[in-house]
Amino acid sequence: MNPDHTVVIIPFTADLKEDIKTLNLEWLERYFKVEPKDVLMLSNPQEEIIDQGGHIFYAQYNNQIVGTVSLLKINETEYELSKMAVTDGVQGLGIGNKLVQHSIQVAQEQHLKKLVLYSNRKLTPALHLYKKHGFMETTLETTDYERADIKMELLLK
Repeated sequence: MNPDHTVVIIPFTADLKEDIKTLNLEWLERYFKVEPKDVLMLSNPQEEIIDQGGHIFYAQYNNQIVGTVSLLKINETEYELSKMAVTDGVQGLGIGNKLVQHSIQVAQEQHLKKLVLYSNRKLTPALHLYKKHGFMETTLETTDYERADIKMELLLK
């Protein structure tokens, strides 16, 4: 395989601050609407995610940032898999899969007990990806997002 076509997962840095916003707005504006919580988190990822004990990861492909995912701290043993996006031109290359795998690996290394996520049933490729990694549907409580109509969780070993 050509090393230029390898997907590399890298952590958040201040110079990548805008990429989480750009990547997420691309799909949010296409499928839903940008909600107030989105604006807050995507405009201030350092303060709203990193400084709260969370993580942001990026997928780099052909020296371009093409995907992102975040782990939002809920408590000491539970995080939310959130703000996942892969840009249009590279969907289908397994980049989302690598982002989810990396997030699960980080969660296990931190000895977390559970990952949760909120999604929408019309995002069938995403739901299929989550199920492939062992996420199971659970009871959906009231959330900060109008678009969320499914909650999934993964119990970690």
